[in-house]
Amino acid sequence: MPQEFSFGAIFDAVARGVEPERPALIHDGVRRSWGDLAQRSESLAAGFLAAGAVAGDRVAHLMRNGPAYCETLVATFRSRLVHVNVNYRYTGEELLYILDNSDAAVVVFDAEFADVLGGLRDRLPAKLWVQVGGETAPFATDYDTLASAGHVLPPQDYQPTDMLFIYTGGTTGLPKGVMWDQGALWGLMGYGAPSAAEAPPESIAEHVDNVRASKGRQKALVLPPLMHGTGLIIAMGTLSKGGTVVTLPGNFDPATAVSVCRDEACDYAVIVGDAFARPLLKALDAGIGSIATLGVMISSGTMWSPEVKAGLLKHAPAMMIVDSLGSSEGLGLGAAAQTADNAGAPTKFMADGNTLIIGDDMKPVPAGTMGRIARGGLIPRGYWKDPVKTAATFPEIDGKRYSIPGDFAIIEEDGSFTLLGRGSQCINTGGEKVFPEEVEETLKTHPAIDDALVFGLPDEKWGQCVTAVVEAHAPVDPEELRAHVRQHLAGYKTPKTVHIVKKVPRAPNGKADYASAKAMVAG
Repeated sequence: MPQEFSFGAIFDAVARGVEPERPALIHDGVRRSWGDLAQRSESLAAGFLAAGAVAGDRVAHLMRNGPAYCETLVATFRSRLVHVNVNYRYTGEELLYILDNSDAAVVVFDAEFADVLGGLRDRLPAKLWVQVGGETAPFATDYDTLASAGHVLPPQDYQPTDMLFIYTGGTTGLPKGVMWDQGALWGLMGYGAPSAAEAPPESIAEHVDNVRASKGRQKALVLPPLMHGTGLIIAMGTLSKGGTVVTLPGNFDPATAVSVCRDEACDYAVIVGDAFARPLLKALDAGIGSIATLGVMISSGTMWSPEVKAGLLKHAPAMMIVDSLGSSEGLGLGAAAQTADNAGAPTKFMADGNTLIIGDDMKPVPAGTMGRIARGGLIPRGYWKDPVKTAATFPEIDGKRYSIPGDFAIIEEDGSFTLLGRGSQCINTGGEKVFPEEVEETLKTHPAIDDALVFGLPDEKWGQCVTAVVEAHAPVDPEELRAHVRQHLAGYKTPKTVHIVKKVPRAPNGKADYASAKAMVAG
């Protein structure tokens, strides 16, 4: 079996072994070489330990995209500490919850959050507060000072069981920390194999030799927030092979994205569904930038319309588009690939032998039947501080542990499956189940619609009333949209009401904000 390694061991070796002049991080005019990343991450790592953090303690990353996030991430692994992602949209009490729940020993934060953290810090266990940018708060240490201090990291006893936390977005309650062994994540990345045709390295030294030989080294354009699992995992995988992570400042701007992609000649890009893909396609169609250098564009976390994929492939005919189905609780649930040869085809996911579609009896369902997606093999330990929810989400089936994040799908005869959506958002209308994602994707096939969210609202007659908010770039009548859905889906799935809004609410990572969408039309 291929070897499992911790990212601490990987990054420590790669940082010391890669040519120092190679680019590691590119962001809004700032370019950090691998030599810079090696020195700065070591100084940060040693500083965390000098402040009293010990192996297994948590490091909260409260930052927007930029070099500091990746440097802190690498430092966290090199010091055998545990990454905690913090949503930068959280308010005071939400921040208090996640920093307290994770028992964060170190908090690294952007200057914009200094005031709110200053009011919370006396209620939290952190040993060290590190501020990125701005005038350093009295309770904090300046990030650049710590990163450039030249502190030396003592040798560490890295283990594949060293952990990483990915906190969920809290769509079904308070955010939960999903505990991943680093060795399991390394395995899900192919154990470091330079390509599908090559064997994984048998040792860290062999992996560093591969990195020096530029095997598997690429330049990745990471468009989602790094505090989101999709962006985080891609950044980790890119850096673990000595590659380059390219990020953008501020809120997502499609024109900037395709221009940077062209200027930096990026090898692959990561997005989150239509919320990123449609604006990118509009910019490209307008003659802005280019994605011609991309070999792969990958999306995870939400649905991605086939017609948008086809449009992108016209701008990069040699590119492969990959829908990677996964969640914080389970990566590698399935994948769907499209190229110029099958552009616009319906999205059908394929999985390896570790993914099942199961019914309520926890047994695999027959072809043509709906069930829940269950993932075995390399899965998380469970939820931090929540054994009850751990037992519910990570049960044993026939003596093997599985992750059941809550996604529903229909299995086909050939083993492929069609994703229906997350059960937590399922609408029960007149006794019928409606998965919002299916209706959303149908609405988005109308030529006037850019984005859509569908949800249920309380209704005396139906129990829940299927409701939609849509974002249109051209005038359109709501009744026309309802008729459009009825042409493609069963009548009970047709929204009873369609509300045209200026902007469909989504989080910075592109995921649907159903609570805000409901608030737009409630009452």
